[in-house]
Amino acid sequence: MSQVDKNPYRYSDTNKRYYTYDYYLKRTFGEKCGKIPLDLGFTCPNIDGTKGYGGCIYCSGGSGARTIDTLKTAKEQYIDGIEKLRKKWELDSFIPYLQAYTNSYTSVENFEKILDHVSDFEGAVMVDIATRADCLEDEKIAVLNRLSKKIPVTVELGLQTADDGVARLINRCHDFSVFKDCFLRIRKGAPNVKIGIHIINGLPTENREKMKKTATCVANLHPDVVKIHLLHVLKNTRLARIYERGEYTPLDKDEYVSIVCDQLELLPPDTVIERVTGDGVESELLAPLWSRKKVMVINDIDKELFRRGTYQGIYYKEN
Repeated sequence: MSQVDKNPYRYSDTNKRYYTYDYYLKRTFGEKCGKIPLDLGFTCPNIDGTKGYGGCIYCSGGSGARTIDTLKTAKEQYIDGIEKLRKKWELDSFIPYLQAYTNSYTSVENFEKILDHVSDFEGAVMVDIATRADCLEDEKIAVLNRLSKKIPVTVELGLQTADDGVARLINRCHDFSVFKDCFLRIRKGAPNVKIGIHIINGLPTENREKMKKTATCVANLHPDVVKIHLLHVLKNTRLARIYERGEYTPLDKDEYVSIVCDQLELLPPDTVIERVTGDGVESELLAPLWSRKKVMVINDIDKELFRRGTYQGIYYKEN
């Protein structure tokens, strides 16, 4: 009997013991889909002085910002993304992903205009918007609700940690109560919108128990999607200066793998796990260098869940 045949986790057709994004997309749209990151020129309230300056201590310029040609329009970026993906796979379905910085940090009118524009891109089967919990007023949630009647919509909210002390340390500029309030307002005001949550493992002063507590807080909200990231130390960030002074030690690989497995065991079994590690821009990465071997990390997570005989949601407790 193969690992696939012996896999006790029901949301899988492979040896994976967690609900992969690829499996979700194939079940939802009937085929593999390509997700195309876009940079529409936004900033963040903790960069421009509205909430704080300089962004989170690990930020080197917004998620994915330096991998996109921002001189091009959203549609040009989308077409470029399709061309790149089609060099690897034969794809007809795509997800415009408003990725860089805070993509609802604008007027309600501009927010609606942008979303209507990208939702009309040829081949788009869903629209995905990355943003912050303190930048989604009720009027913008109403925009998301209207859009969700036209095309499937996912909103990704950066939580990073449920520990308010750590959130202050990393200059997140909002606490968990703000995050939870936004999450519940989306659930109520836009019930068809899928909600994703980002968490980061290895933040300064966090130990295993704090990271597991964040996973439990996330599990209690029962999101549709979760992304688990590893904290990368990138050049020219405040975190880099802390690291270079010897005041921060990144997680080692085995510890990270073990913590991710702990978290997967706590999360709801039907929550899609879009990521189990992150990508640091190689030319900017100071540490941990083992994170460059992404496939190895993912494989080690698979092996650890198999070794434990566990899977996503085995210890999940529904409220």
